[in-house]
Amino acid sequence: MPNQTVQLHSEMSEDVLNSLADGVFTVDRKLCITSFNRAAEEITGYRCDEVLGRPCKAVFASVACGTDCPVREALATGQPVINREFDILHKSGRKVPISISASVLRDAGGRIIGAVETIRDLSSLSSLKRELRTRYAFEEMVSRSEKMRRLFDVLPDIAASNATVLIQGESGTGKELVARAVHNLSPRRDRPLVVVNCGALPEQLLEAEIFGARRGAYTGAVENRPGRLEMAEGGTLFLDEIGDLPLPLQVKLLRVLENREYQPLGARQPQQADVRFVTATHRNIEQMVDKGTFRRDLYFRINVVSLCIPPLRERPEDIPLLVDCFLERLNLQYGKQIRGLAPAVLQQLLDYDYPGNVRELLNLLEQMVILGRNGELGPEHLPRGFVEHLSAQASPPRPARMPQREALIEMLDRHHGNRQQTAAELGVDRTTLWRWMKRYQLL
Repeated sequence: MPNQTVQLHSEMSEDVLNSLADGVFTVDRKLCITSFNRAAEEITGYRCDEVLGRPCKAVFASVACGTDCPVREALATGQPVINREFDILHKSGRKVPISISASVLRDAGGRIIGAVETIRDLSSLSSLKRELRTRYAFEEMVSRSEKMRRLFDVLPDIAASNATVLIQGESGTGKELVARAVHNLSPRRDRPLVVVNCGALPEQLLEAEIFGARRGAYTGAVENRPGRLEMAEGGTLFLDEIGDLPLPLQVKLLRVLENREYQPLGARQPQQADVRFVTATHRNIEQMVDKGTFRRDLYFRINVVSLCIPPLRERPEDIPLLVDCFLERLNLQYGKQIRGLAPAVLQQLLDYDYPGNVRELLNLLEQMVILGRNGELGPEHLPRGFVEHLSAQASPPRPARMPQREALIEMLDRHHGNRQQTAAELGVDRTTLWRWMKRYQLL
């Protein structure tokens, strides 16, 4: 009768363990598996009879087995280890994220005879976290355009790598938003994203800004100043308008990309750099390489992965979506209750070429919201400058005023690609300049 009672209790215990959603298994003091429930079989892909008597590290094949084993820790300290997260290898070879807890097993005399572990499959939770990160990363980038959808599709895979990224697109297309999405979807998302505009400072100040400077390195350097590289340690450095980077600094940047080290101004020893580089430009870098204004070797280094953002005029289907998104944001910002645009106004927005791209659309809507009252925005709320640009866009260009292609390229170079300044020198509006650039295939 006692033997039957023991057998009954054993069978009941096995039934209870097999009814649990979490995997449960036990090991002896040598870390060999002595029991393995049904959920553990499902999580690992191994049957119970395949693992009994085998070392647990041979089954789970995790990096933690050698460095951070929760069972070893529990056996060594006698204390439980709770919810340690890492990846194991399924029998099929795929990674499975799990949470594991371990406690010691004692005999009737209180001596440690092994350990019991519970494992929980976190695959669904990990997928949810990835989905939430993706939504967060894309929250400011809305699009129905097939070109943009293709970009969104590859962005998570690009972000997951540590490759240097070159983002190309006209001014105002949202290059910084894409750079932020790459960072927010990457393993470095919990570390800093540091932004440098390479066209905003003169050469010496830009060098100190990027690489840092030691006290006394130049007049006014009264203390050590960390550079953006140091600030971005472990994270991402976004070099915006890298096409404006002076040639001497291109050499220094190339060294960082090749050797992962740099030397602050006035420093005697180089510093190591654990940084992921994302770069962006509105310029045609390949043409700059051909002209010798951008180093070919640096171009190859930054162009490991290339992303091209199409201009807004090539995706007019996005305009209504962007209008709704921006109006919602601007209503909150200005305390307004703008319901939308009159059909005639929306049609005018659809007919416009947007030399300034998405940024220009946002600025236009902001002006209209500020001037408008609650309700619908009509033609009377359109800024005069926009109406004039739209009229000029519809008018045929005056060939006599159009410069030769080479002259136009020289003007653009002289103004560092700034279309507003180039148009002002030519005495035309930006839409006319854009039309000439398009005719000469300079876009």
